[in-house]
Amino acid sequence: MDLSLFYFANDSGIAENDRYRLLLEGARLADENGFHAVWTPERHFHPFGGLYPNPSVTSAAIASITSRIKIRAGSVVAPLHHPLRIAEEWSVVDNISRGRVGVSFASGWHATDFALNPSAYTDRRTEMFERVEQVRALWRGEAIKVADGTGNPAEVRSFPPPVQAELPVWISSVGDVETFRTAGRTGAGLLTHLLGQSPAQMAEKIAEYRKAAAEAGPDGWQGHVVVMVHTFLGQDTEVVREQVRPSLTDYLRSSLGLILASDHSSGSLEPDEIDSLVERSFEHYFDNVGLLGSVDKGEEVVARLAELGVDEIACLIDFGLPTDEVLSGLTYLKQLRDVCGAGDSQGPDAVGRGGGSRVDAHVDPGDHATGTTVSRTAHP
Repeated sequence: MDLSLFYFANDSGIAENDRYRLLLEGARLADENGFHAVWTPERHFHPFGGLYPNPSVTSAAIASITSRIKIRAGSVVAPLHHPLRIAEEWSVVDNISRGRVGVSFASGWHATDFALNPSAYTDRRTEMFERVEQVRALWRGEAIKVADGTGNPAEVRSFPPPVQAELPVWISSVGDVETFRTAGRTGAGLLTHLLGQSPAQMAEKIAEYRKAAAEAGPDGWQGHVVVMVHTFLGQDTEVVREQVRPSLTDYLRSSLGLILASDHSSGSLEPDEIDSLVERSFEHYFDNVGLLGSVDKGEEVVARLAELGVDEIACLIDFGLPTDEVLSGLTYLKQLRDVCGAGDSQGPDAVGRGGGSRVDAHVDPGDHATGTTVSRTAHP
């Protein structure tokens, strides 16, 4: 099982001169201590996740201070952007990192985000998959057809050329099983989480994804599944429970505010209803979903996720604890990583359908290698 770091901070209460210290210092430690990847998301117009409006920018910063760890978007909201822009930005990061990038693409869900491209909202899932294929083509050096400023047709290629011959691709999804199947058919990995689906539901969808991936390609590749999990480990589970309770509770409350702001048909919740929902969510996440507690408890969580078909855990570490506490807690996460061992995961950046390098010396030959929301129905 591979362990990676995942960032999706709530910007409320973070000191102005400290906003990206956890990202950068955490990435350095992860790079030095054998973690697999660092994921940063794309979020807009809200404190929840608002530190990360452009994952290519944060990934460029990570690339400049690391040497081996994979650097990934979790996710690029594809319908908000022109495929040329996506290809250009990530090719720059691929060059800075010498061939370590990967991108998970999302369709987006929050209507306000589509202020960046309102016309794409209605057919956003279809547009996501179309953009994925366009970006892949551009990455390979192919031209795509566009209209220039005078309305005349033109064909353009993106520059600079990337290091990797193929862009490692994932699809972000938690809901529709058909999205899982389409990800498999297109030779993409899958990025998901357990916050809007039960373990049994996720396992069923992963099985459908694996089946579609195996049927689509002659190489027998069965896909690559990454699951985002809230993470903070320490010596004692109950001590950790009280340590993380204030921060994780505030984090869940902020995410609920984002959901309520987007769900105009739902009406508002009373303060006591919100308090009850957040408390139930905290207990559920701590006991049943998160990598929260002791290293021994973490081993049990990893084993359960492996049984569900997970290849990589993206450890969401920035849910509001002080930066120094999170960084010191990475010592325990490294212990878990060492116990679990580095997986021989056949991800999109490891096989022919999504990997390869134009400059072999830039790639470590030994390396084979979604923000959180509170459910109003408190999914199990």
